[in-house]
Parts: sequence; structure tokens; C-alpha cells
Amino acid sequence: MKFMIGFQVHPGKQHEALSHFAQMTPEQDQADHGSNIKLIGRWHDIIRRRGVVICESDSAEAVSNWALNWNSIIDLDIAVVLDDKETRAPVKERAKRSVSNARSWALKHGFSRLGGKRK
Repeated sequence: MKFMIGFQVHPGKQHEALSHFAQMTPEQDQADHGSNIKLIGRWHDIIRRRGVVICESDSAEAVSNWALNWNSIIDLDIAVVLDDKETRAPVKERAKRSVSNARSWALKHGFSRLGGKRK
């Protein structure tokens, strides 16, 4: 699963958060989120004290545990997200069912395929 994590640094905690983050080595950063999470990208809006993380994991528990590492200085909003390909598949399937259901309903209620009610 892919997760989008929006974050907002608590008021008055920006320098603490940035200092802690800036001092982390790549190894510490990896240990912070753990081996069950693949970090895809992280973007920071340091002026507004917010940012977004995109990661991938089979474990919502691992993502929640990572969030707990930071929740004393950062509010986090976590959502499961889909990429374009993953989004298209269920939408196309629903559209097929919807067209099929509409067609069945119309025929059942006496409507012809050309749009008029049969006599």
C-alpha cells in the first residue's frame, strides 16, 4: 500500500523539529521509519511548517509506529493513496457494471436500446 502523510509542525516547535531532522544521518533516518517502510519521497514547506511524505508499506502498523516517533512535535494526517494505474482499474470496473446495470434496468422497464419506450 502507498501512504500519503501530510505533516504540520506544532507552533513553536519548528526549530526543534528541523534541528532534529537535520542532524539525522541516512542510517538514522532509515532506522526511524524501519525496514517495513519504503520512503518514496518527502517534501518540506519550511516557511509554513508543513510537508508531505509518500511511502509504501504492507503494514499500516509500521506506518503508525513511525508516526508515533514524531507526534510530540508534528501533527500527521495519514491516508492510503493509489497511483493512476491503481485508480483506473476499479473505476473502469465500476463504469462497466454501471453501464450494464443501466442497460438491464432500461430493458426491464420497456425502454429500447435507441432511447424510446417500447409500445
